[in-house]
Amino acid sequence: MSNPLLNDSKLPAFSAIYPEHIEPAIDARLAACREHIAELTATITAPTWDNFIEPLDFVDDQLNRTWSPVGHLNGVLNSDALRAAYNACLPKLSDYGTEVGQNEALFKAYQTVILQPDLNAPQRKLLTNALRDFHLSGVDLPAEKKARYKAISQELSQLTSAFAENVLDATNAWNKLITDSAQLSGLPESALALAHQNAIQHGEDGWRLTLDMPSYLPVMTYAENRDLRFELYQAFCTRASNQGPQAGQWDNSENLERILALRHELAQLLDFNNFAERSLATKMARSPSAVLDFLNDLAKHSVTQAQRELAELTAFAHDQYGANELQPWDISYYSEKLRMNRYQISQEELRPYFPISRVLTGLFSVVERLFDICVQELKVFETYHPDVRFFEIRDRASGNLRGQFYLDPFARQHKRGGAWMDVCVNRMRNATHEQLPVAYLVCNFTPPVGDTPSLLTHQEVETLFHEFGHGLHHLLTKIDYLGVAGINGVPWDAVELPSQFLENWCWERESLDLFAAHWQTGEPLPASLFERMIAAKNFQSGMQMARQLEFALFDFRVHLEYDPARGGRIAEIIEQVREQVAVICPPAFNRFAHSFSHIFAGGYAAGYYSYKWAEVLSADAFSLFEERGVFDTETGRAFCEHILEKGGSDDAMVLYINFRGREPNTAALLRHSGIAA
Repeated sequence: MSNPLLNDSKLPAFSAIYPEHIEPAIDARLAACREHIAELTATITAPTWDNFIEPLDFVDDQLNRTWSPVGHLNGVLNSDALRAAYNACLPKLSDYGTEVGQNEALFKAYQTVILQPDLNAPQRKLLTNALRDFHLSGVDLPAEKKARYKAISQELSQLTSAFAENVLDATNAWNKLITDSAQLSGLPESALALAHQNAIQHGEDGWRLTLDMPSYLPVMTYAENRDLRFELYQAFCTRASNQGPQAGQWDNSENLERILALRHELAQLLDFNNFAERSLATKMARSPSAVLDFLNDLAKHSVTQAQRELAELTAFAHDQYGANELQPWDISYYSEKLRMNRYQISQEELRPYFPISRVLTGLFSVVERLFDICVQELKVFETYHPDVRFFEIRDRASGNLRGQFYLDPFARQHKRGGAWMDVCVNRMRNATHEQLPVAYLVCNFTPPVGDTPSLLTHQEVETLFHEFGHGLHHLLTKIDYLGVAGINGVPWDAVELPSQFLENWCWERESLDLFAAHWQTGEPLPASLFERMIAAKNFQSGMQMARQLEFALFDFRVHLEYDPARGGRIAEIIEQVREQVAVICPPAFNRFAHSFSHIFAGGYAAGYYSYKWAEVLSADAFSLFEERGVFDTETGRAFCEHILEKGGSDDAMVLYINFRGREPNTAALLRHSGIAA
């Protein structure tokens, strides 16, 4: 029987993916890749785009499509057997990536091809990126340093995977059964129903709390029981650390230090002073000083406001509730009280107006109007879980298929927390082969409870729009070359532009009217509720900005300032950053870095600043719609043409200027955030 992971069909055959098949499938793919590369470099004496680059892209794509469903299932349907198979493959994939990056024959072939005069601009950009990446993979290094680079890369792949697994295991391991409903006083009915459903599913009587966001956030926001809020806060912010209720279990302390040390060593092998410089080699920002100046400038505008907002919250909590000293586990609770007092609005009041089915319909209507496309659901498809849905995007005028995507919307056990978009299939087209892009869109929303559908908070609506913006960047590309199609080749500090850009339509009356209606009555979002929602939009925006700057500055500095003689200095740098920008001082047991998967297990190492960098781009881009109309078709087509369709085929700033007519500035971001320039 043939191995299903090796089939050449367009979409993954999830039901046929068994853990015992994964490693043999990857071994076979890697062997085929190596054989193909050896044949090309040995037989092609005059390499061209057609006879050399295209065949290599095809081989790369075959490997991507073999590994993609494995990585996806490891994140959304984790099991011991799948995890073991996944981890067994990581060093093999790392070794192969290093081999390719250090293959001098390949490098010379790319140097030859880029000199050809008949290349188009996207082809030339792909080759330029590839030559840069050869250098960043150590192709120029002497043999002993190449070997060390390979060993570092392999160990880093294993360490970052272990980091993520520790966070997932620590999150899954903690739960609390409540049998006295009085302990849950203040929680909205939606949170109580979910907790009760969780208990029933585990054969328990009562209410089961977990550290998954649909369970954790309502407790922190609404629970009157301060001891309960503290208990969940402590468990959450000490996950995978040497502190808290699981102290020493799944502890990432050593992983943190080792990851930082290896990244620093790798950077120095490549003649960078530190990993921050290495990170910026593939980003829009040109120097560490440019990043720090950017973050410090935002801090200058926002920290004073954040301090004022905390003072207001502290005074309110004291005057109205007799609270003398606010702790981190009090902030969300009293902030919600202040929001209600000031604006008479809460996320729970908005939730009935955002059933996920209507939100999806509205989201699709928004992008259909903006980008002249059509989104349709397909009912018959291969899936891996009953929650998953499948859609396709077509050009509205021609009916031509542009791409397809899976949507996995709800939180569950053994699913990584957060929300993300990932690549299933890349767009690729040449004289002999054509495939259209396919994406995974993953969220962790509250699932349906009983007869009540999944009802989203407005913040979750923003999350859905955000991830779909990433999806459109991947799915609407018109670039035919693997390395620069969709999100491929897009600098990490520009890749958040489409996602943050699309969030703006969650706040416009004209777009909300397409989907915001009560799930039982069909009543549109009342004007008074919308007005209160807009009035509260920038509630505590200074505190929110300061929190993101704390993350970004910590990430960048811990990679910029690493000293092998002193180690990561994680606690020291966190304390210094907090002295600069934080207005809420966490307790000594807080270990947020131990679960900071974005930078220690994801792609944001020395790049978390990208969220704010791209937010400047997105706010500035949306300001053009504010001038011309939020559904102005000409502006929507221009954004699609210059940003979404172009992918990574040109310099990110060039693409932005082609759309906006000028470079971006921070004015729109500060205005949208309610922060004075």
